[in-house]
Amino acid sequence: MTHFRYEILRTLRNPAFSGITLGLPLVLFYAVASGQRDGTFDGTAFPLYFMTAMAAYGAMYATVGPGARIVRDRSSGWLRQLRTTPLRAWTDVTAKVASAYLLAVPALVLLFLAGATLGVRLGATRWLEMAGLLLIGLAPFVVMGFILGYLVRSDAAVPAVGGLVVLFALFGGVFGFQLASSGPLFQVIKDVPSYWLVQAGKTALSGSGWPAQAWIVIAVWTALLIPVAAAAFRRSAARV
Repeated sequence: MTHFRYEILRTLRNPAFSGITLGLPLVLFYAVASGQRDGTFDGTAFPLYFMTAMAAYGAMYATVGPGARIVRDRSSGWLRQLRTTPLRAWTDVTAKVASAYLLAVPALVLLFLAGATLGVRLGATRWLEMAGLLLIGLAPFVVMGFILGYLVRSDAAVPAVGGLVVLFALFGGVFGFQLASSGPLFQVIKDVPSYWLVQAGKTALSGSGWPAQAWIVIAVWTALLIPVAAAAFRRSAARV
């Protein structure tokens, strides 16, 4: 519990976390959605679509962001010292995963509240369903954060995290447009986890749940990335 608390506090003390994961998505949401309250996009009300998209954007940063902290810990020698303590590696990983998810929750809550101010109306069950789908869909991004943390150099940490999130946001339709709505490219986009994050609002509105493809995409990406993260961790540990 102490180590978990430490991971949470060190992130909250970082102003970049608040700015990118909480402030930026909120500002973008109001700047874009305020003028399109009555508009529609991708078959749903624009405020609902963009609210979900910005919530996904902030949450992706929150879950990938711990990778930058791992890089700093590596470069400062903190990981080397940590491995000389009785703290088990699995405990450290679990704390980082849990803190990443916990830090994603404020991003979701703030955007949900912002959406409500612009007319997004859902029943309690639908709000919970949307939040649940978003949290599940973040799983591969948590693993990506670990991979970046154990592989990239300290001077490349921030650009790597930012570039990765923006790339997935672009393919997912986070910015209020999709690269394609049909054809081969669209089929590729539907195999990207961020696409299904953005679709969580539309899914919750219809009450139909994610299609099988969404669950498969999230599961496959997570399953394929976990061995990569494990190998990156072992590579980093071997250098100590």
